[in-house]
Amino acid sequence: MARKIAMIGGGGVRTPLLIYGLAQSQRLLDVAELALFDIDLDRTEILANIGREIVRNLGADLRIATYAKIEDAVSGAEFILNSIRVGGISARARDERIAIEHGLAGQETTGPGGVAMALRTIPVTLHHARAVERISPDAWFINFTNPAGLITQALSRHTGLRVIGICDTPAELFHQISTALGSPYEEMEFDYAGLNHLGWVRRVRVRGEDVTQRLLDDEVALRRLYPAPLFDPALIRTLGLIPAEYLFFYYSQRRAHENQLRAGASRGEELEKMNTELFGRLRQQEPARALATYRQYLLQRNASYMKLEAEAGSAFSAAQEEYDPFETVTGYHRIALEVITALLSVEPKTVVVNVPNRGAIEDLEDDDIVEVPCRIDRCGPVPQRTGALPESVRGLVLAVKAYERTAIRAAVEKSGRLAELAMLEYPIIGQWELACSLKNALTQSDPEGLGYLA
Repeated sequence: MARKIAMIGGGGVRTPLLIYGLAQSQRLLDVAELALFDIDLDRTEILANIGREIVRNLGADLRIATYAKIEDAVSGAEFILNSIRVGGISARARDERIAIEHGLAGQETTGPGGVAMALRTIPVTLHHARAVERISPDAWFINFTNPAGLITQALSRHTGLRVIGICDTPAELFHQISTALGSPYEEMEFDYAGLNHLGWVRRVRVRGEDVTQRLLDDEVALRRLYPAPLFDPALIRTLGLIPAEYLFFYYSQRRAHENQLRAGASRGEELEKMNTELFGRLRQQEPARALATYRQYLLQRNASYMKLEAEAGSAFSAAQEEYDPFETVTGYHRIALEVITALLSVEPKTVVVNVPNRGAIEDLEDDDIVEVPCRIDRCGPVPQRTGALPESVRGLVLAVKAYERTAIRAAVEKSGRLAELAMLEYPIIGQWELACSLKNALTQSDPEGLGYLA
């Protein structure tokens, strides 16, 4: 019987990428329908029309349907992708501006922006999840909503759903290491462990040979690992670890903030402008032209990634015309399809995902959500043991996990005081007066989304 896949948050700008991946794999996955649910039906239909043009171009037999009710969208779905942005890009821009005004970098998954996004998102996500529990309790609930690890932990602790959190950051780092070393990706292995947007590669092997030290000694290769000059090679060598790109906001918080001040904007503010322009154009274009416009948007967006924070560069930097944003080896659609394919497979596949720890990382509780390699097949994910965390990062991981637990309690118990405690525990904030000031400013700027914390 042909499958139905549902997407909560179908009005998100990356939806056509997912449609492209599903259309490419439509016969392999035996999927007949992608059901899109979003509170913004107009925007969802615009993106669905682009998706239908993609399906037509690929000659796939995939129905793209939009739904006004979540119950209708998820009914009969075997896989449900969760990718929502509560409050839209404008909420992100506001959060990031408040962070900058308080002397911290504005970013949507780390720092004050990450706290606000989590506290705004958890109640809505749990509401959606309970609808899924009623309608399709046996579906795999694949969470891409940021902050992905924290949201996955809220889902794991407060619902009975089969939940996996996904993020394309680890895979992107692995491929960059492969490129920097000039070694075939298929012949490489990576020891990776941490939390979402807080992970490190500890060992790199090529055909079984440990080449970690060779990479650490190669300054040119280290500078090629990231989309912008994020980390001093001396820092990486001192750690003896390859950090995921979002560690920039922990290791170089002051530099990120100073660059945002110089640029006069945060990434969220620049994306708000880009997205407003994008949908203004898409509403006036027929599907073929809209697809071309969307492709150009992706080129521009991808070319500018992390450059504002690392270099104070404009988010409107030139795009590489020869680069096809749909045909990347990593990205939003690739990790989602990789996980879905693995969950349908008899033979296990190793993928880095966010799941309950179950002893994988010795320093954390069994029910803590961690980001580690898992063996995934039709029976689900099995986290692979990674041992104890290196001393140089253990304290940071434990502190961030404590913040995540408290932030979830704050959202579930609707407690402003717990929200302040979460920010106090969070290493990027870590001061009581600052935590209280941030909570008040974020709440006042968004009375609908965060008013329950007042």
